[in-house]
Amino acid sequence: MTRKPDEVWKECLDTFRDVVDPPSFKTWFEPVRAMSLETDDAGAKLTVRLPSPFFYEWLEAHYPTLIRKTITKVLGPEGRLVYDVVIEQGDRSSGYGGSGIKLPARPTASEEQTNEMRVDARRQVDSDRGPAAPLQTGPDDGNVTTTTHVMSAVYSNLNPSYTFDRFVEGDCNRLARSASVAIAKQPGKTSFNPFMIYGGVGLGKTHLMQAIGNYAKANDPQYRILYVSSERFTTEFVQAIQHNRVSDFTVFYQSVDLLVIDDAQFFAGKEKTQEEFFHIFNALHQGGKQIVLSADRPPRDIEGIEERLLSRFQWGLAADMQPPDLETRIAILRRKAEDDGLAIDHDVIEFIAHNVKSNIRELEGALIRLLAFSTLNKRDIELVMAKDVLRDLVKDSRINLTIDELQSVVCDYFQIPVDLVCAKTRKREVVRARQVAMYFCKELTQHSLKTIGLHFGGRDHSTVIHANQSVHDQMETDTNFRDMIEELHHKIDLRSR
Repeated sequence: MTRKPDEVWKECLDTFRDVVDPPSFKTWFEPVRAMSLETDDAGAKLTVRLPSPFFYEWLEAHYPTLIRKTITKVLGPEGRLVYDVVIEQGDRSSGYGGSGIKLPARPTASEEQTNEMRVDARRQVDSDRGPAAPLQTGPDDGNVTTTTHVMSAVYSNLNPSYTFDRFVEGDCNRLARSASVAIAKQPGKTSFNPFMIYGGVGLGKTHLMQAIGNYAKANDPQYRILYVSSERFTTEFVQAIQHNRVSDFTVFYQSVDLLVIDDAQFFAGKEKTQEEFFHIFNALHQGGKQIVLSADRPPRDIEGIEERLLSRFQWGLAADMQPPDLETRIAILRRKAEDDGLAIDHDVIEFIAHNVKSNIRELEGALIRLLAFSTLNKRDIELVMAKDVLRDLVKDSRINLTIDELQSVVCDYFQIPVDLVCAKTRKREVVRARQVAMYFCKELTQHSLKTIGLHFGGRDHSTVIHANQSVHDQMETDTNFRDMIEELHHKIDLRSR
């Protein structure tokens, strides 16, 4: 059976994850992507792409032995790994030579030889002024080979699924989306430069920022776009300092046409990083290049950022993104269901939209959870199941009513006095009202089972559990009873407003 490059690289990542601490794994291994897997007489060769030259420097400096041993384990003794670092062709003089380095599963040359070969490779990249072409350096001993090639694009880090077509517009994000479309059509040529999108987590800032990049890239494939988080920018800058390559770092970032920085608030307190970004910002802005940023708050509210940098954040346009309103949440859920090929009743969509209000990420997470539960249990997605599966999400949006008020609503509905549900009577209509009232108290308040039981004539917590289970069971089997519970829930909702 033919192995896929993604599968092979995932097997390697599983080994790295067991050895490398989580922050380092997330920073240096997770962003690496498998490109191809080839097999010839010399053995298997896995090619992976690195987001920037600093990844190559760091991996080679800190994890060479681990990587070689892992490749041997996964691909066999003759296994080889090739790094594919993509950089702008015009920046070859800076030393940012995009390179594919074939690493042996077990070294057959000394580390000194290998290091000499790498230096040699960089010198050839620096001196080469011809068309982009592979450059072979050092002797090929069948296992240790260094191949350097220059490519004509910046690796953008963009997610192709983040497009304007897939972004649901609403009152909560209309200004941000409209400005983003205008920028994407003419990056660097509008008055929205820089452009900052700010708002809480999970509201679609990253989607919108990357949509700008994807649109611009589709219009001009040669356009140099780079999306990077502020944390990644800081990490690369620190590595540039450690390897005496700050000038290379600066030239590389100043070479892009559209720079997209996510979570700019994390620059706070990092004085040297802010200074470097300030100079890069000025160079790009003066050169008519587009800058797009995001933050979790308005620029003026970001503490720990130098005043001169804050003033530049506010040169262009800052647009906020608010939590989506009900109609937008429904539209988002419908779009997500269509994308995933799910057939979901409108009442389930409305239930999720009414109860999950904080951000888009939680909305989509609710649908994914329903899909998983439906698939594993081979059940259709319907309202009763959705309420049960998403119970913990709904708890965060519980209705602000007391136990006494819930008792009053339920007893009014059943037309019986409130004191009867607290009495010891076992009349059928009273037992049903009591169980329904206990059910709503458990579902819609934060009170403990013991507290709920005390409000119903000093009953034990086990009585509340039994009542809740009885209501759930009857809802599963009796559609009329389920409709009644839905009607009551609606009345409670109205009462709480």
